[in-house]
Amino acid sequence: MKRIYLILFALPMFFIGCTKDNIATTDTTDSTGTGGIDVDTTTAVDLSEYDRTVTVVFSPSGNATVSGDGNGISASISGNGVTITNSGSSKVAYQLSGSTANGYLKVYSAHGQALVLNGVSITHPTGAAINIQGPQGDPGKGKLAKIVLTGSSTLADGTTYTGTPALEDEKAALFAEGGLLIAGSGTLTVNATGKSAITSDSYVHILDGPTVYANSTAGHGIRGKNYVLVSGGTLDINTSANLCKGISSDTLVRFDGGLTTIAVSGDAGYDSETSTYSGTAGIRAGTAFAMNGGTLTITNSGRGGKGIISPGTGTFTGGVVNVSATGANYPNATDTIAAKAVRFEGNIVFRGGSVVVKCSNNEAIESKGTITVSDGTVYAYSATDDAINSKGDFTITGGRLYAHSAGNDGIDANGNCYLRGGLVYAITTKGNPEVAIDANTEQRKQLYVEGGTLIAVGGLERGATLTQTCYQVSSWSKNAWYAMTVGSETYVFKTPERGNSLILSGSAQPTLLSNPTVEGGTEIFEGMLKVDATVSDGSSVNLSQYNGGGGGGGHWK
Repeated sequence: MKRIYLILFALPMFFIGCTKDNIATTDTTDSTGTGGIDVDTTTAVDLSEYDRTVTVVFSPSGNATVSGDGNGISASISGNGVTITNSGSSKVAYQLSGSTANGYLKVYSAHGQALVLNGVSITHPTGAAINIQGPQGDPGKGKLAKIVLTGSSTLADGTTYTGTPALEDEKAALFAEGGLLIAGSGTLTVNATGKSAITSDSYVHILDGPTVYANSTAGHGIRGKNYVLVSGGTLDINTSANLCKGISSDTLVRFDGGLTTIAVSGDAGYDSETSTYSGTAGIRAGTAFAMNGGTLTITNSGRGGKGIISPGTGTFTGGVVNVSATGANYPNATDTIAAKAVRFEGNIVFRGGSVVVKCSNNEAIESKGTITVSDGTVYAYSATDDAINSKGDFTITGGRLYAHSAGNDGIDANGNCYLRGGLVYAITTKGNPEVAIDANTEQRKQLYVEGGTLIAVGGLERGATLTQTCYQVSSWSKNAWYAMTVGSETYVFKTPERGNSLILSGSAQPTLLSNPTVEGGTEIFEGMLKVDATVSDGSSVNLSQYNGGGGGGGHWK
């Protein structure tokens, strides 16, 4: 019921503070889901493009050494603290090696640069381990820094940042005023205890090849102010600070490939800078989130935490997404911050890939705009609230959608709900007055069943328009397997623990068998349904035409 309520070869031969949730709503839906943002199209780093090579070797017991400087490139060395100023016209590739527990590299340059991390280990107890600034006197105008990984490298900051010049930013253990492009075939581990792990005041782009571990107990995992683009590689991000995000951008976060794992455990809390309460998130995208390829896994166990959140839009066209939000809702003095798994203020579009979303204490998927499903597989489960909810219209024209709620509606459209194609398995195990599929009849909206294949446990919103005939099951059992055949297609599904009605619909009148013998087939919906299986035996189940109602028509036994 509605509630009002990144080819790389060996050099020189190779080519190789936490933001808040509540900003103004931006709806930038386009055909690619990028909100019209131009992103870096680099696919490889070619070090032969650089005019000079400067080598920096850090020492665990002495001073760092620098070679290759001069002719416009000056180096200032204090122990293992190295500051390089490029005031000439050269593009420089810096080779970094050695180790230090009390050092750093800072670069001032008006030109782009490459930093080749050859198994280097740098810890800076009072600031960023690597800090890439713009030209001296105007450090804010930073240029692109290409980070090339060979071997295994480690960067770390300290719990307190001191001595940062007044005109400069130093926001992370690895910080750049310009863009950050991370490439290579090596591994980089960034451990931050004072601020974020990796931050650019422009953008962050991960190419195919590198492995990056970004860990922070005080800030974000990865932040690109303009955008974050993951084209490949392996990312493992862990954040535990309150209010902070695994990946954060003021605009776009986009995945085109790679293997990304994000774990967040911090709680929501009061942000003194903004005088508001805010929650954590696996990903926060300021204007748009786009999933085009790769594998993305997010877990958030923090109170009031989200998996993916954006004041803008969400577009899912490919790849594999798994999101789990297990934290409790966060009560505060002004309002409760809900621990939702996926939440967009703008529209959500599913047109490819696989999306699995689970939430313990609130809605699994929510849009304050519209939701459209035209392709791909979507699985949404909530233990306590709607499985999937739209403030506006909800339209299904293709793909496969599973929406299972143990505490409210399976599918809840606050506008109209249109079933026009695809496969929909909607479930509520709450019982009346909740239903499997709900539309906002209180505001004169309706559920329209016009096509596709439908299995609904828990009934349909009263007053639905059934252009395609629906059928109800006269008698059925909980926690049992059934085989529904519609024309030449057979769907083997398992009923949930409880419910109050079972409604079926397809392009032809379905037949139903209980407890069938099943061979082969492909499991979808986390094993709750099989397609392309061979079915035999079983007992025939009587069906009668369903003419509407609030979910009645079947009974448990």
